[in-house]
Amino acid sequence: QVQLVESGGGLVQAGGSLSLSCAASGSTSSINVMGWFRQAPGKQRELVASVSNGGRSNYADSVKDRFTISRDNAKNTVALQMATLKPEDTAVYYCHAGATTGYGLWRDYWGQGTQVTVSS
Repeated sequence: QVQLVESGGGLVQAGGSLSLSCAASGSTSSINVMGWFRQAPGKQRELVASVSNGGRSNYADSVKDRFTISRDNAKNTVALQMATLKPEDTAVYYCHAGATTGYGLWRDYWGQGTQVTVSS
């Protein structure tokens, strides 16, 4: 089992910046990838950014060049720096960890979610 605890988020004006952080605990050695998803009202949850154990990062096209994901494997944390925020970035942001179980099966873990609201 992996537990994810998020911090950060809040309300910011368009063009501003916010940062999110997430700390993993439990069976952290089973984690293969960590990242962030978001879900806006009436929309499906979507990938924002992810980073693998090897440091390879992946971003949604909508946040490229504005958001930066970073990971500290030693501390089992992942952070998301968000800049030049737009009203369409408003959503609940979820920390995610993808892990491999002892049986070689994939399992997804989620944080509780944190609200990011960008006012115009």
